[in-house]
Amino acid sequence: MQGMYQQDSFRSAFKRGFQRMPLIIRTIIAINVIVFIFQAIFGNIQVGGQPLNRHIVYYLAFDPSLGTAITQPWRLITYMFLHGGGFHLLFNMLWLWWMGRSVEEAVGPRTFAVLFFGAGIGGAFFHIAFSFLYGTTFVIGASGAVFGVMVAFAYMFPRAPIMLIFLPPIEARFVVAGLIAFNVLFIGSGDGVARLVHLGGAGIGYLLIKAHYGGHDLSKYVRPIERLWKESPKKKEKKSRPKNKKMYNVSDVEIVEETDQTELDAILEKISKSGYDGLTAEEKKKLFELSKRN
Repeated sequence: MQGMYQQDSFRSAFKRGFQRMPLIIRTIIAINVIVFIFQAIFGNIQVGGQPLNRHIVYYLAFDPSLGTAITQPWRLITYMFLHGGGFHLLFNMLWLWWMGRSVEEAVGPRTFAVLFFGAGIGGAFFHIAFSFLYGTTFVIGASGAVFGVMVAFAYMFPRAPIMLIFLPPIEARFVVAGLIAFNVLFIGSGDGVARLVHLGGAGIGYLLIKAHYGGHDLSKYVRPIERLWKESPKKKEKKSRPKNKKMYNVSDVEIVEETDQTELDAILEKISKSGYDGLTAEEKKKLFELSKRN
């Protein structure tokens, strides 16, 4: 009985911890883990005389040739959810969790999604640009996107201490700069690591987070996708009551219902005029409090 109780407690604690992760990070980690487990269980099944894993990589991995990128654009996304082994997956997801949490909580889920996928796609195109020098081989893994998130973290929290094994705390800016320098030094080393994707992801991550703090609304690139989802026939059938049209103007805060109409409308009106960044720290805090009450 005690063992069963401890097992249930562990499951509950794990579930609570997972649910506390920011939305986009939680989703990315979940998809990566599910895909990895699927490959581990069914990857060796023979399909057409070849293991299933070979077909998965052949059709979903990133092929750094411009022709393939144009004719098979899904690879620019799907390659980020494939990994070559347990440690490859583990380290990518740990870095994403360690540094990504603070970034997503600060910029919001939509902007973070643009940052992550923008860095991953940008890293892929960077690899295409230099493939004539370093060859074209299939690339898998979320490392390019994760590098973009790490650069964003270092940009936002440059002096945040990072704990590395056997080393004293090191400021984030130096850790990330060191990792980038390491990748530059080993370009073309033939070790099978897509360092060009890492560097491209880091560069795009820097440009995106700089654009965000320069006043550019990155979340606007997600809104059309959300609109398509929300306006699908099935979603329309489920609508039970009208919603405040101004709710859409909150680009990076998830609010389900209105709780204090007067205060909320005042904040939303301000956002519609000057954007989310125009709010004071107190107003942003109030907006988050209102969203959490639901």
